[in-house]
Amino acid sequence: MIDTVFRSEELPASQRFERWRALLAQAPVPMRASCDHASDFAVHQRDLHLEGLRVWTMTFQPMVFHRTPKLVRESDPETYNVCVLLNGTMGRTWDGREAVYGPDELHVFDSSQPFRLRATSTRGPVSCVGVEIPRKQLTLPPGRAERLVGRPVPARSGIAALLAGTLQHLTTDTSPYRPTDEPHLGAVLGELVTALVCHVTEDEDRSLRPETHRRTLTARIRQFIRRHLHDPQLTRDAIAAAHHISTSYLHRLFQEDGMPVMAWVRHQRLERARRSLADPGLRSVPVGEIGARWGFTSHSDFTRAFRAAYGAPPREYRHQVLRDH
Repeated sequence: MIDTVFRSEELPASQRFERWRALLAQAPVPMRASCDHASDFAVHQRDLHLEGLRVWTMTFQPMVFHRTPKLVRESDPETYNVCVLLNGTMGRTWDGREAVYGPDELHVFDSSQPFRLRATSTRGPVSCVGVEIPRKQLTLPPGRAERLVGRPVPARSGIAALLAGTLQHLTTDTSPYRPTDEPHLGAVLGELVTALVCHVTEDEDRSLRPETHRRTLTARIRQFIRRHLHDPQLTRDAIAAAHHISTSYLHRLFQEDGMPVMAWVRHQRLERARRSLADPGLRSVPVGEIGARWGFTSHSDFTRAFRAAYGAPPREYRHQVLRDH
């Protein structure tokens, strides 16, 4: 995983805030910042990049963040940013609404929405941790996650606490993890964010139309499959049983999207295997082991399926891709 750290103390005091402002302006979700402590500004930020996700932690002096409509037009990666406040207070205004967040509360930003955020603290620096995730990676029905944007969510118990604890653990120490853990960690975080959205909005869903329930269920099943791709026992029966539905209903859910469930499972496994084969950090891992990691119990079946999908056997594909690096 890519790990980047910014420490303001490594710069001369006169350059710290301007350097920080420049970094914010150049970020994928650019923002402006203002601070009453520019002369003795201090900030520490760590970013971990996992399979399209960005896990981050920040400790900083009180300041104001502003994402203007112009900045949204200039750069919008279409992501959600889940922020867990650990110390301090945040007041946010957006779309004619206001909300205040305290310690052990989380809230969600949408990169497509302008907002103004004031972070303050009466005891020590402001600190928070979070994860930025592409909207398309959540595989939720349209409009589902938007209902969580801006809403204060207690993070001391339940799924919110589990997500907050996972983010703090990851940003504290990455030494126990190997490069091969990266896709699994990304899948777990995606599952946790999806579960959080579903849990918080569950009561509201009881009044939704049946087709919305079907889309929600399908999204949950897809996340379950992604999390268990490594398991050779991920069968149609196992997937249906885990969601308390019949195999015939499972079949109908996936047929609505034009691909049978087990064909979708195989496609996901092959795509994850393809990424692993193209990873220079995994070049020493045997091709057969790559296939086994993604649920293929037979090397010949893996080779045959991979060739059919990508036009070359896995060993040749790896050689071609890594040669170009």
